[in-house]
This record gives sequence, C-alpha cells and structure tokens, in this order.
Amino acid sequence: MHHPDAAMRDDLSAKDLPQFAAALLDRLRARSPRVHCITNAVAQNFTANALLALGAVPSMTLSPEEIAAFIARADALLVNLGTLDPERRESTAIAVETATRRNVPWVLDPVFIDRSAPRAAFARALIASAPKAVRLNGAEFSVLSASEPTSEALAAYARDKKIVVGLSGATDLVSDGERLATIANGHALMAKVSAMGCAASALVAAALAVEPDAWRATASALMMIGVAGELAAAQAAGPGSFAVAILDALHNLDGPTLIARAKVS
Repeated sequence: MHHPDAAMRDDLSAKDLPQFAAALLDRLRARSPRVHCITNAVAQNFTANALLALGAVPSMTLSPEEIAAFIARADALLVNLGTLDPERRESTAIAVETATRRNVPWVLDPVFIDRSAPRAAFARALIASAPKAVRLNGAEFSVLSASEPTSEALAAYARDKKIVVGLSGATDLVSDGERLATIANGHALMAKVSAMGCAASALVAAALAVEPDAWRATASALMMIGVAGELAAAQAAGPGSFAVAILDALHNLDGPTLIARAKVS
C-alpha cells in the first residue's frame, strides 16, 4: 500500500502546499539525499546538475554489475525510460527489485511510451512493481491508463494503482486518488530545453527521499521547478541561457520566494 497511512493524513490541503514545500526544501538541503538516476543519455548531465543545484546528490551508474550496490546506499531512485537500451532495461529490473526490497522510494518517468508498444508494455510492468509516483505528460498517461488525461481519470488511475500521478503540462496536476493539486507555475521556455521533464522527475525522487507522503512530495517538487522556471525566464534571452539560469534559480530558491510565487489550487 503506497498511500500514507491515516495518521499521516492530516487536514493539509492544496492551498497549504506552498508552506509545506518551503519546509520540505529546507529539509532536503539539510539532508542532501542521494538520488540514483537511471535516465536517458541526453538527460544525464542536466538531471545531475538540477539535483545538485537543489541540494541533492546524484549518482548515475547503469552497470548491472554494480547498480544494486548503488541503490542500497541511495535515498531514492528515478527510473526514466528515455533511451531504453538493453543495459538500461537490465539495470532497471535490478534497481527496482533492490529498491522494493530495501524500501527505497522510486519514481517512474515513462518517456515516449506513446511511441513504442514494447516500451509501453515495460512501463505497465514497472507500475505493477509499485513506484511511489509516476511523473508523465498527457500522451504518456493516455497510453498507460487507456483514458484521457483529465483530473477524474488521474484520480481513478491513482486509486487503482495505489500510486501518485504527477501530470505535467501547461498546468500540472498531482493526484493520489483522493487529493488533487493544480499547479500553474512554469514558463514556455521549459519546453524548449531537453531533459527538463527528466529533471522534474528527479526532483520528485529527491523530495520523496525526505517526505513519505508521495502526494505532498510530488506536488512540492513540481512547484519548485515551476517557480524556478519562471525566475529563470526573467533572466534568459532564449533556451540556451535559460538552461543555465534555471540551475541558478534552483540553487537560489528559498522558502519565502516559493510561497510568494506558488500558484496552487
């Protein structure tokens, strides 16, 4: 069962999430959790830098011979299907088994399952292995759930699979089947930089490393990267400078700024 138990479910609602996210950011930086990332070749460098900028510690090995040892020492795991070569597929199976056995929270980012039936089948098998959260876009959700990406469909899928769904788009939606957060932060330039979604999924994993309530963790992480995107866009001349500026924005992000700029309902 992957929902927080009743004792952890207090009356915190979506409107309280900015304050919660600010406190979570402080906890994340105090603990510097180690996040192991199985991610695509395009995303590795940017994802690692985004984690470092926020205060987490990335590791990225894909070797089947050593990945179990890395997961055993990690605080969270990201599984991203962006470049699903045989080594990543083998390493993913080992990593997920190790994370499950050692109770390491993990996030699935089912990249491009809308373009490959075998990849979609692999993603469905991974969902059966119980990630704490899945972070994806509308097309990917439609393939995974066989439904349109509406808030009602998100809730139904989250309840059925007992996971948290973080749907990224012009407005992000985060559902655990009972609670829904709508996050309107972000900027159009975020769609012009490769690996931005991959980095968002890694930040969700970092948040899960310090917060057992996956709905709160997922919403907080998406809020953080959305606010950072807005701050970066104010300084950037285009996608190139934006990619650098968002790392600076994540590094400099603080609780008061997060609270002041969050657009959550």
